[in-house]
Amino acid sequence: MKDSKNNRCRRLHVRFTNAEFEKLQSHFARSAYPRISDYARKILLQKPVKITQRNQSLDDFMAELIALRQELNAIGNNYNQVVKRLHMLDDFPEIKSWLILNETARKILLDKVSEIKLKISQINDVWLVS
Repeated sequence: MKDSKNNRCRRLHVRFTNAEFEKLQSHFARSAYPRISDYARKILLQKPVKITQRNQSLDDFMAELIALRQELNAIGNNYNQVVKRLHMLDDFPEIKSWLILNETARKILLDKVSEIKLKISQINDVWLVS
């Protein structure tokens, strides 16, 4: 028995005005489809269209977390460089200056961790209210 594939071999060319195409694009952007052809096919064949719903508070939370993660990565890299440098020092005055630098990096790290805790509790308060 021969398998019948559902290949799409027919084409339909459609022209839009700029306003029409922008409207189509804005509706497509809210849909769950990866390609505009999938979205247009659903509309033309009058099939149900899947629309994605975005949670704005979650989007804001993710943006904050991404920024904090980048800052923490930078601080962690600096801290690792300081520790590596401390292990290579032999002279006491050099060690003293690097220890002071290490203390500064530690304070920055603790401040960022406190900032993360504050942001998480703020977002937690928002979610608990709603």
